[in-house]
Amino acid sequence: MKKILAFLLLGCLVIGANAQMVEAGLATTKQDKAVLYQVPGNIEKKNTFIVISKKEQRLYVYGKTAAGETVLMAKFPVCLSKNKGQKQRKGDMKTPSSPKGKPFYISMIQDASTWRHDFKDGRGNIKAYGHWFLRLVTPGHSGIGIHGSTNNEDSVPGRASEGCIRLRDQDIITLKEKFAYVKMPVNIKDEDEGPWEWEPAVHKKAVPIKSNAKCAEGGATSAGPVD
Repeated sequence: MKKILAFLLLGCLVIGANAQMVEAGLATTKQDKAVLYQVPGNIEKKNTFIVISKKEQRLYVYGKTAAGETVLMAKFPVCLSKNKGQKQRKGDMKTPSSPKGKPFYISMIQDASTWRHDFKDGRGNIKAYGHWFLRLVTPGHSGIGIHGSTNNEDSVPGRASEGCIRLRDQDIITLKEKFAYVKMPVNIKDEDEGPWEWEPAVHKKAVPIKSNAKCAEGGATSAGPVD
């Protein structure tokens, strides 16, 4: 009987904790998937941008229509730095936040399929970046980018990187093929920063694309913006 009561109590605690985290808007489970959304008309790539929420552990792709309306195009769960807070120096295991109104941007899109890294955890020099590395210009810091999570997919969503932004391997392919381009603005919010004023209304209007079989496995399928 004691074992049963202990099990029930543990279950209540887990459910309660998950409820609090969901209410806070956090990506709390490993089942969090990439989603693509229906987009009215064609949106040029040059009119798209990224917003990364440390609080929610998600990357959002937004676009502006010809009429000037901002729409949600995609969202991806992400893994961010082990340590919280603004990046101060190399090796502090923190993801930098971009200054308000001054987003970072993609400077290079590099094939990282053969890249390796030693996490000093006993696994040795292993593949770790997925197929693509979207290198970011982050003034004051170097080596920060958006990439895959080969051999570390269980870390997405979560906090486990050395400072970069990890996506699942299929998701970095989708992001690169459908949305990313050199000079694409990338906004990274502060740790406890919630939705920007315009985001709730945009999310409320967003309609997920249902025929995205790959999305159910962490990827996504749909037409992205036009070049």
